[in-house]
Amino acid sequence: MPSRVPAIAFIGGGPRTAGVLERLAANRPELFDRPLHIHVIDPHEPGSGRIWRYDQDPGLLLNSTAADVTMFTDASVVCDGPSVDGPGLSTWAAGVLDGTIRDVPALESHLLDQLRSLTPSSFPTRQLQSKYLEWFFRRAVSNLGPEVTVTVHRSTATGVERFSDGQAASGPHHDGAHRDGAHRVRLASGDEVVADVVVYALGHTDSLTDPESARHSEFAARHGGFHAPPSYTTDVDYSTIEAGQDVIVSGMGLAFVDLLVLLFEGRGGRFEERPDGELDYVPSGAEPRVWAGSRRGVPYHSKISSALRGEPVSRPRYFTAEAIDALLATHQELDFRTHLWPLIAKDAGYAYYRELFTGYPSRVLGTWADFESRIDAVDWYSAAREELAAFSIPDPALRLDLEKLDHPLSGCAFADHETVQRSVAGYIQNDLNLRTSPDHSETLALFTALLYVYMDLGRLVPQDRLNARSQQTIHGWWHGFFSFVDSGPPAHRLREMLALHRAGLLKFLGPGMWVRADDSVGRFVAGTFQSPVVVDASAYIEARLPSASVERSANPALADLHHSGWGTEQRLLTSEGAHSTGKLLVSGNHQVLSPVGTPQEGLFAVGPWTSGWGAGAFARPNTNAAPFRENDALARRILSTVAATTHPTESQLTSF
Repeated sequence: MPSRVPAIAFIGGGPRTAGVLERLAANRPELFDRPLHIHVIDPHEPGSGRIWRYDQDPGLLLNSTAADVTMFTDASVVCDGPSVDGPGLSTWAAGVLDGTIRDVPALESHLLDQLRSLTPSSFPTRQLQSKYLEWFFRRAVSNLGPEVTVTVHRSTATGVERFSDGQAASGPHHDGAHRDGAHRVRLASGDEVVADVVVYALGHTDSLTDPESARHSEFAARHGGFHAPPSYTTDVDYSTIEAGQDVIVSGMGLAFVDLLVLLFEGRGGRFEERPDGELDYVPSGAEPRVWAGSRRGVPYHSKISSALRGEPVSRPRYFTAEAIDALLATHQELDFRTHLWPLIAKDAGYAYYRELFTGYPSRVLGTWADFESRIDAVDWYSAAREELAAFSIPDPALRLDLEKLDHPLSGCAFADHETVQRSVAGYIQNDLNLRTSPDHSETLALFTALLYVYMDLGRLVPQDRLNARSQQTIHGWWHGFFSFVDSGPPAHRLREMLALHRAGLLKFLGPGMWVRADDSVGRFVAGTFQSPVVVDASAYIEARLPSASVERSANPALADLHHSGWGTEQRLLTSEGAHSTGKLLVSGNHQVLSPVGTPQEGLFAVGPWTSGWGAGAFARPNTNAAPFRENDALARRILSTVAATTHPTESQLTSF
């Protein structure tokens, strides 16, 4: 009797699914070199998915340079599967132009213009990135081989059911075989897919509006105003915001950067460069006036364009496997703030000061060899380290203060509106000077050191050995701090902010922002705890992504997973009491866990909304990138699972 062919269903077809497919292709010869069915379920184009889809404003950019984007698991990645070299975005673009990469559909003229002007240091458009991701998906599919069929379903998965023992599969996508323990995936189209393994790879998902935001939306509707709750900026319709209208915006991260593109250049305005290199904004007349603030009161740090002058930044010196093993041997549970952050901070400081000493010896006293031996011997958070920095670095502005870096305007009291404007604009200009000037490459050393640690954290630290408070800190503060310092926008976006500010179209509220709905005037009122400035407006935009929430997920498949009782939110017991991260609880190998921690056979989940480390879908080349390590481990686990669904003696008798 022929053995049935196992099937895998991916719910979500974005770059994370494409990355796992590439790893399935690489690992199949070793683990499962037999026929296989794969289903990819996504209403958007496979490869790019929803977030990186082509159909978005052409002015929106990546916050990474072309040279810093790859989808390939290169030789730097420490994993059990084989590495596969391939072109990153920059090399791919050159290959499309010179014809060495042929399997790319005809590109529109404006994309061809982008290819011609692209350099490794360019920040590509998201539209161009979508074409690279879609190309990678097709390549991954072709590399799976002729015995693997891949079916793309341009629909939305609405739920998953498990077949009971003895129940046979039926429906338009099945092989007609008996399927004990298999799953039926329901689609919004009315079709269904039968699979032995289901992988939830949903990328960034929406959540139902939280109670406070829902009250703001109801208030705006009642008073004829406008409110946008946390959402993906490009998915919001801002057309009802009128020219000249005041708009309060909370949040100054990447969503804020995208919002400015849509509200200004997206409405016909343009930037012109002045003789001094600064920008002027030429309005179209359709723009609103934006009042922006946030917890920090300043935008994310810009990307860095300088090059290291001193010695190259090496892998972490203090946050190492040996150091973590020593901590694990002496502590039952690890605390992020007590045990891990001091090592991370010291690595950041080591890289920063080494660049100062070896790249700018005139700015320091003594030799790097002497400083290195002394900093090795002290804790980062110690009087001895502070004394060492004070003695060796004459200019206080060059001494690294990580807490000041995190909250640059903390403790500042602003007397009036103009003081706020000067302070925030001055901060932005200083940040640009530090991160784009060739004379301050110590910021690049700091950037690189934090990136190494961010990539190594999930590899070195077992999640189940962290106390609950630390898991909350990692998903919250640590990710936010890293994003603020290392994941900011291109530098020219900050120059554009300053141009909008000089044009009177962007005003700053400062740090510690608050917003309330005032029924007495029917308008939103905003201010900060560090200044007397208060403004009111009929429009309010929360410029940030939705908080993760499985219980309140707006994605039907994820909501079904929770409501069925198969999956649950990760709940932690912290010193402040019980806390839910809002993320789907998964095991260390990405298996979905039940509310009592039981692994759900055949169900896996990966992505930023799971309780894993939340690595992205693509990364810098040659960095042993976390998402590629995760993709490889998950692919190998999936192949082992599907291999177990086919009895060896049956497969030996099967002819395909």
